[in-house]
Amino acid sequence: MLNPAQAPSIADLYELYRRRVPRMFHDYCETGSYTTGTFIENTTAFAKYRLRQRVARNISGRSLKSTMLGEEVAMPVALAPVGSTGMQHADGEILAARAAQEFGVPFTLSTMSVCSLEEVASKVAKPFWFQLYVMRDRDYVRRLVQRAKDAKCSALVLTLDLQILGQRHKDIRNGLSTPPRLTLANIINMMTKPRWCLGMLATKNRTFGNIMGHVKDVANIADLSHWANSQFDQTLDWSSVEFIRKEWGGKLLLKGINDVDDAITAAELGSDGIIVSNHGGRQLDGAPATIDMLAPIVDAVGHKTDVYIDSGIRTGMDVMKAMAMGAKGTFIGRSYIYGLGAAGQSGVTRALEILKSELDTTLALCGETDITKVGRHNLLMPPPSFIIPPPEKKATRKAR
Repeated sequence: MLNPAQAPSIADLYELYRRRVPRMFHDYCETGSYTTGTFIENTTAFAKYRLRQRVARNISGRSLKSTMLGEEVAMPVALAPVGSTGMQHADGEILAARAAQEFGVPFTLSTMSVCSLEEVASKVAKPFWFQLYVMRDRDYVRRLVQRAKDAKCSALVLTLDLQILGQRHKDIRNGLSTPPRLTLANIINMMTKPRWCLGMLATKNRTFGNIMGHVKDVANIADLSHWANSQFDQTLDWSSVEFIRKEWGGKLLLKGINDVDDAITAAELGSDGIIVSNHGGRQLDGAPATIDMLAPIVDAVGHKTDVYIDSGIRTGMDVMKAMAMGAKGTFIGRSYIYGLGAAGQSGVTRALEILKSELDTTLALCGETDITKVGRHNLLMPPPSFIIPPPEKKATRKAR
């Protein structure tokens, strides 16, 4: 079996991940909503965009260093918020945060994390970013924002595209829960994953740490499941964003923007940045791939706010294409989860090493030496502009 430290690609880490993580949590990560069409296109759409290969250029002294939200980063890649990361590997959020910070890239903790804000903050050396879902219980939201402040989080990532859950068929079939529901099928499957089981037995973190113990009348897993499923706020609108911005008072990223008009509104609200995202294809099936929407959104608001992208990034070449289209940085979710499930903290580090090596080589073969200087000139064909056609006017008969 391949040693994770020697895995040459993210795809190889995925094969190890698939073998070592229980089916329930593998399927939670590796699926999309309904037909999974958008989930699949998020990755395949990158192939449409070709890079210009340039030769006979001095490519020594290359640099992948950049900034994201004003923070210096070793490369323009951040770890995106992923719910239930601590179910992919015991203490997964802590391990992923440590790997990211040692590598020099941002880590974003999910509201639906297994390890709590406070525990992650106590186990890492630097501030991390926190992702917020707006719940119907606004008192809980206020307290959660304050907890993020107390934990010294340096940025808040507000997710806008989860007012209602897109149906994910595999999760329903598997009876997904955190911790896992102990059905006969799940027990048999977990018995084939001894590394995972031993890790979970050794940790106390097996439920949603940011919720359990912080919400009234939620005393057990059944209460927690009912509360979480009923709390996503369908009334969330742009005024809600303004409410969160005032409560937080710090750097704010708006995640889930995949439309030019929404990007314009987000920029007008004064956000520090937006993340072009379709929730990894887990919400609106049939939505466009994020890489197809990146350039039009950059053209519309890139002069007003920082534009980032997630969903579908599996290689350093993908990162290069996103940067060439005008992104200020990228977010990875599944790419680092594969490494985490395969080998814990060292697996996340390996995923970042793979992306960095691929990005550096791609930068060189494009004849560039500074990742912050790449642009549309590095693309063989410029990405199409997204123009909404005006409504058709009905033909009128001229009066005689």
